Amino acid sequence: MAPPGMNIEVTAETDTTGITIPEPLTIAGIGKRRTAAGRLIAGVAAASDVEAFKGRGRHAHKPLSKRWDHHLTKESAGRVGNRLKEAAKFLGTPGIISLGGGLPSSEYFPFDEMSLKLPTGQKFSAHDIHTGGTTVTAGKHDLSEGTSLFDISTALNYGQGTGSAQLLRFIIEHTELVHNPPYRDWQCTMTIGSTSSLDMALRMFLNYGDYIITEEYTFSAAVETARQMGGRLLSIPIDEQGLLPDEIDQVLSSWDPVARNARKPHLLYTVPSGQNPTGATMSTQRRRDLYAVAQKHDLIILEDEPYYFLQMQPYTGPNAPDVPLPASVEDFVRSLVPSLLSMDTDGRVMRLDSFSKVIAPGSRIGWITASEQLVERYIRHADLSTQGPSGFSQLALFKLLDEHWGHEGYLRWLLHIRAEYTRRRDVMLAACEEHLPREIVSWVPPMAGMFHWLKIDWTRHPAFGTKTVEQVENDIFLAAIDKGALIMPGSYFYADNEVEHDTMFFRATYAAAPFDKIVEAVRRFGDAIREEFGLVEKRVTNGNGHAH
Repeated sequence: MAPPGMNIEVTAETDTTGITIPEPLTIAGIGKRRTAAGRLIAGVAAASDVEAFKGRGRHAHKPLSKRWDHHLTKESAGRVGNRLKEAAKFLGTPGIISLGGGLPSSEYFPFDEMSLKLPTGQKFSAHDIHTGGTTVTAGKHDLSEGTSLFDISTALNYGQGTGSAQLLRFIIEHTELVHNPPYRDWQCTMTIGSTSSLDMALRMFLNYGDYIITEEYTFSAAVETARQMGGRLLSIPIDEQGLLPDEIDQVLSSWDPVARNARKPHLLYTVPSGQNPTGATMSTQRRRDLYAVAQKHDLIILEDEPYYFLQMQPYTGPNAPDVPLPASVEDFVRSLVPSLLSMDTDGRVMRLDSFSKVIAPGSRIGWITASEQLVERYIRHADLSTQGPSGFSQLALFKLLDEHWGHEGYLRWLLHIRAEYTRRRDVMLAACEEHLPREIVSWVPPMAGMFHWLKIDWTRHPAFGTKTVEQVENDIFLAAIDKGALIMPGSYFYADNEVEHDTMFFRATYAAAPFDKIVEAVRRFGDAIREEFGLVEKRVTNGNGHAH
């Protein structure tokens, strides 16, 4: 008989056996799990019981991940653990007196308490938080005094490369709530942001001379990181949904190691939602097709998803009625395009998540989700390099996410962020409709992220045929600067700058500028386009977008 409150489904496996399949985790289910597990006690440098955080036995009906020894670099495969950190597991032994680790006494931390002003209820605006926010305080000895599960003396001391057990528990629960990976031995470990985790992931999988499959326009930091490790970018054509799986299949099916002077690629890097720089978002079917290609060709997928929760309401056109937001946090989660992680039966996806775009970049906290084998390799690297994220940041996020908001409150915040980014995108699109020459500039409304990708028909430029696409692009870029608008050239995001390009794009972001500034910048860019293409007489400006 199932314990009270647990919903189960029994699926026949043979005539005489069956397996019990728990229903997907709910917010209420997280509370029951925590109650059943008892109070979390995790002191200085405490190791995390990941399986307990996942709910022991809850994933036993799922298959185990595949092994990836054949894809690991010599560096990654050979990493050993930090013996001092491994010894920390004995700190929880009752009555033990530690003279082993070099942990300074919190008596010498010059901080007694830390206070944070946080949103009250669902009043999320900056003004509401400033005028009516709730102040929460973290003390130095809250853990020993029984007033909190996390405190200054614990957070600010040395810890595990995984990050603190207190915050990691929330992250694991959140991952199961949203993605529920369909294999048994998935795990999470904290990072200091997705750029750092990408660097470590490449060290795990990339040998000198290897190719990495990616979009033909991609995150510039990923390109530079890979190149400095001796990696080469395999540029794959894209459409309005991003990567084209058939193109990947075609290239890999006909791969010639001699002609390419490289072995067949085994690593794919992609940003599936609100891709930087194109703003493209893969549909559910596109993600399934991509995963099938990865299975066919035995690829590891690095799923970099900082914009996943910036999926926006559908765009219905200028002056059209707003599409209502999801009515509940459950509806919000169901409205999200399923992640590649949620489709991963093999454990071949390493998902990179971050709080940078939805909380604050300066928190420098993110996490990866991958198979137990890959997470263990990642932790071995982190223990001897970045270690865990900043204790200040972990404590602040724990107070906000776990103690103050809880899972429902965090999802309500993410729903609020969806509404805010929808408004920003719509302001950008309306400005483009009004101020850009449609005979020259075209675009697809972004469904997620921070970026609007503008295609320029450069064949209509007076210098077409006498200048390269990059030269004309630079002329337009400088003309926009002269007008007082900074819009990024698409060539900055080439995955492979040795591939010839015959199309031109510019990337605009609607993430930070006030609404009136977004409109004015688009107007100035439109003026620069018209003058560069000879649609109006060229005027001299004073650098602030004003003619004289």
